Amino acid sequence: MKTLVNINVVNKTIVLCTLFAIILGCTGHEVVEIKSPDASKKIVFLDDENTNSVTFSVYYDNKKVIQTSVLELLSEDLDFSGKISVIGMENTSENTTWNSRFNELSTIPDHYNQTKIFLKQGEAKLNIIARAYNEGVAFAYEIPEQNTIKEIGISENIHYNFSEDYPVWSTPKREKGVLTAQGEYRKIPMTELQEGAERPLLIEMGDSVKIALAEARLVDYARLGFNKGNSSKYSIVSSLDGKTSRQKQDTITGAVIADSKIEGTKVHKKLPFQSPWRVVMMGSSYGELLENNYIVQNLNPPSEIEDESWITPGKVLREGTLTTQGGFAAIDFVASHNMQYVHFDAGWYGNEMDDASDATTVTLDPKRSKGPFDIEAICAYAKEKGIKVMLYVNRRALEKQLDEILPLFKEWGVSGIKYGFVRVGDQDATTWMHEAIKKAAEYKMVVDVHDEYRPTGFSRTYPNLLTQEGIRGDEETVPNEHTLITMFTRMLAGAADNTVCYYNKRVDKMGSHASQLAKTVCIFSPLQFLYWYDKAPAAPIKDDALWGNTNTIGNEPELEFFNNVPTTWDETKVLQAEIGALGVIARRKGNDWFIGGINGPMERKVLVDFSFLEPGAKYMAKVYTDDETVKTRTQVRIEEMEVTNESKLNFDVKSNNGFAMQITKL
Repeated sequence: MKTLVNINVVNKTIVLCTLFAIILGCTGHEVVEIKSPDASKKIVFLDDENTNSVTFSVYYDNKKVIQTSVLELLSEDLDFSGKISVIGMENTSENTTWNSRFNELSTIPDHYNQTKIFLKQGEAKLNIIARAYNEGVAFAYEIPEQNTIKEIGISENIHYNFSEDYPVWSTPKREKGVLTAQGEYRKIPMTELQEGAERPLLIEMGDSVKIALAEARLVDYARLGFNKGNSSKYSIVSSLDGKTSRQKQDTITGAVIADSKIEGTKVHKKLPFQSPWRVVMMGSSYGELLENNYIVQNLNPPSEIEDESWITPGKVLREGTLTTQGGFAAIDFVASHNMQYVHFDAGWYGNEMDDASDATTVTLDPKRSKGPFDIEAICAYAKEKGIKVMLYVNRRALEKQLDEILPLFKEWGVSGIKYGFVRVGDQDATTWMHEAIKKAAEYKMVVDVHDEYRPTGFSRTYPNLLTQEGIRGDEETVPNEHTLITMFTRMLAGAADNTVCYYNKRVDKMGSHASQLAKTVCIFSPLQFLYWYDKAPAAPIKDDALWGNTNTIGNEPELEFFNNVPTTWDETKVLQAEIGALGVIARRKGNDWFIGGINGPMERKVLVDFSFLEPGAKYMAKVYTDDETVKTRTQVRIEEMEVTNESKLNFDVKSNNGFAMQITKL
């Protein structure tokens, strides 16, 4: 017999299991249910007669979307087997908001009910912390101090069970034996998942139910990957990753991630510790999942940076010539185009892939530049113009020299670093990376993490982490169709550095110039790199092929959209979302709205409804569309029209085209 325990959460009250047993008739098997504040989502623990497993199930609008599933912990130091008993519960709730200058919303709701379940599994003590938000549910496990054990090695498998072979949008984590978070997405049945599928994993459960399996607060643990499971006919298993994303396993700090007799010990932790959060995002549509992706940041602690005034989001121009002349030209360009940063990429301190290269010196890679390159003069000129400078450093130099380069860069006048080719996957790499972001904050450096790193909400705690890659972006010449998959899969995790191109010939292969404009709205990134393969007009000609077909930035009139578009927002609304086919997103900054629309392979009519605008107010909309009759090299038409919240606008959008709008309140 099972007894259902409905948890009516009361702020910070502790309810002992013995009291529940008395109230419920001492059945000896409680089922613990945690509901979201609006009662639309819930997670239920210990919902199976098998009292030797930590089981759970997940509900959305009273539909059981995840069938009874199992959290499996494996350790040689603690025996997580045997009968489970509940020895106590602690219930809390939260209903607050927090403010941010660095997100898709400026005011973010943080509203949840939480239960902490104190368990014994055999002789081992184990606590489950479960939260139910209106946006989804999440849980973590906690291993407290016990007996004489001070630290343990542990591995984890979560066996998610489903009622059908639902389609999932998957990008395999491994390509040719190397981990990658920049692969292509495919829609496949969950029974065809490949090992190490990336997070978040979007699952389609019909027209009105979409869920995504995700991870939050990953700072000192091995990351998750997904695979097809065998715990039921239709199952997914998530497991910890014990390998890094670069080359063979050679840890950064020298920590040993030793194989265990039981499937490999993936994490070593001192007791007590809490795991990262395992998250189930839920919504009625792709758009709702994206609008509510702040659940990932909500599962992270508030900002540790007391004074955030030095953290500047903005638009970035990469300077590819690595010359002083090119640096000055780039600074002049960004200063006159409402951009905030000039970035100098690989090659300024030698061959980035050579372990002997020294990032405390300016030693140009002759394959990339013949110089001269005076970084201190460039930084001084940038400061005069109110522009900030960023430098790229590959992980080879970062791992050896981070403590040296941070004070040196500060002395030079550098404001940010792009961490390149970082290791991701195992616990050691994860811990090093987040400590490196903390260290950068001590020197007031903003950070952009490349290449395979995907966010799990750490930018709430350290908002100097403005963006990261972990995306198949424009460098990969992705067609609009793939961008429209990325928008509703990868972007559920948070900001992504997409490296928007404009004058490069690959734009014609990807889509169109109007859809490139739209990407600055559709792909959120507080550091938005524009003109990735292009150079400022006064920069010297770049005489190598390392950056592809380099063109000079022109003066086409639609560049005003790039000048005006913000990189962080007060409000976000997904107006239309058809994964792989169509995406229209509206975002507000102050009184102005910006809209990005991207179309996939099929020509279509797109209706934009302006009902999200303030009632009674009048706005001027400037509309940018693709038009082959326009006599410029980019062929973008600009039109102006007055709109209100009662207006509707029809677009005839050709395949792989798009549109963008700036809507200014009159």
